Amino acid sequence: MMDPNSPPREASMQADSHPPEKEIGLLDDARLLWHELAELRHVSFRLFALEAQRAGLSLVAMIIAGVLIAILLSVVWLGLVAAAMLTLKYYDLVTDEIKLILLAVLINALMVLILMIVIRSKSYYLRFPATVRSLQPKQEQLSNREKP
Repeated sequence: MMDPNSPPREASMQADSHPPEKEIGLLDDARLLWHELAELRHVSFRLFALEAQRAGLSLVAMIIAGVLIAILLSVVWLGLVAAAMLTLKYYDLVTDEIKLILLAVLINALMVLILMIVIRSKSYYLRFPATVRSLQPKQEQLSNREKP
């Protein structure tokens, strides 16, 4: 015999066949989390690719600057040797040719200094700064974990 206060049998069977709303929400949350994780992975790889490109361009600029420094240092050496030869030849240190050669040496030495500054400024990007920053835990997250 059936109790008049109990729910009908069909209603209880329908309730058993569908998961409760709490489980549906949990499945949606898990699915959303999975999509966010995939997007985060894509963004991280994209960041790495962009930084690799920047590092490659910086490396090329550094190599070109290094080659130019080598050429200019060769010219500086030749200029110093030419100045020394003219000094020995004329034995008089105050001649126009020597001043011109020393001026050329000075200009080449300044170019070497400028190219060295270019190399130093480009070397920063070879360390992948944005990727390193993104892989380090944020200070706020660390302080929240330490609090009970």
